[in-house]
Amino acid sequence: VYFGSLAAIDHLGQDPAVVRVAKPYLFILSLSIVPLMIFNTFKQFSEGLGYTKQAMNITIWGNVLNVLLAIVFVKGLFGVAPMGISGVGYATLIDRCLMAVVMGTYVFRSINFARYLAKFNVWHVGWVRCVALLKIGAPVAMQYVFEVGAFAAAAVIAGTIGANEQAAHQVAITLAATTYMMASGIASAATIKTGNSYGNRNVFRLRRFAASSYLIVLVFMGLSAVLFTVFNQYLPWIFTRDTVVIGIAAQLLIIAGLFQLFDGTQVVGLGILRGMGDVNIPTLITFVAYWIVGLPAAYLLGIVLDIGVSGIWYGLTLGLLTSSVLLYVRYSRVVVRFGTPHHT
Repeated sequence: VYFGSLAAIDHLGQDPAVVRVAKPYLFILSLSIVPLMIFNTFKQFSEGLGYTKQAMNITIWGNVLNVLLAIVFVKGLFGVAPMGISGVGYATLIDRCLMAVVMGTYVFRSINFARYLAKFNVWHVGWVRCVALLKIGAPVAMQYVFEVGAFAAAAVIAGTIGANEQAAHQVAITLAATTYMMASGIASAATIKTGNSYGNRNVFRLRRFAASSYLIVLVFMGLSAVLFTVFNQYLPWIFTRDTVVIGIAAQLLIIAGLFQLFDGTQVVGLGILRGMGDVNIPTLITFVAYWIVGLPAAYLLGIVLDIGVSGIWYGLTLGLLTSSVLLYVRYSRVVVRFGTPHHT
């Protein structure tokens, strides 16, 4: 996909100056996908068994290293030639390779996983198990594709409006993505806990964990919404000193306040349903929410009705609202069926 984007980027109506610096960055970033997948494989294995702290620590320190390397490479410190935006790509590539190595070393050397890996052999592939994994993994992967693809498309739409609008969109989406990480972590915990309860046929515990997950994410994202709304004029200064970009980003952060609540509840809904092994219908829901509702609404409001980049964010918010509501309805129906005598 990244390599394909190198050919497509010339035809997306973006600012030529943006395209010129984006191409080498995308090429370098595409090389980091393989180590990222390796890291995520070990990370998901560890988290699935309830060992989440080590993966969190590796991720935190990996991000710190990424930022430090990016500063060195972009600005050209300690004798390194300045690389500009390409330096961010090189920093990410190095960081992801190191994270994959460290996470893999932890998994293979930790006593916590010794009994699971005692007879591990990479060449002994169980095809029946592979098919079983794909039945769950492929739909989950498509959920990410639909969501990430929609937000990437929204960035492209913002770029057709203007470079300042695209920059402001990137500032706001970066801040929103930061708080989304907390919601994503809650969703992962919800997957583990509801999965255990589902496997033990304990509908009471499952409902309690699901309700707790929704409550925690609503409180956290609600606080984030207040933060974005109150400090909308100040947070963009973390990323830029351009007053035009800051002014646009400040408007987007107001919308992001509402955006946060729906973003958090939809990812928790996906996590709960994933723990119950329900992945096909949620995948369809994400497709409808983002590509049938959200993205067309973003284009209609932002471009056709000429509301601008704020219209794009209103459209994305509508997509997240749709996803959040439909996923909760789906959870309610699945848990009712799970609680019938047939399951207990």
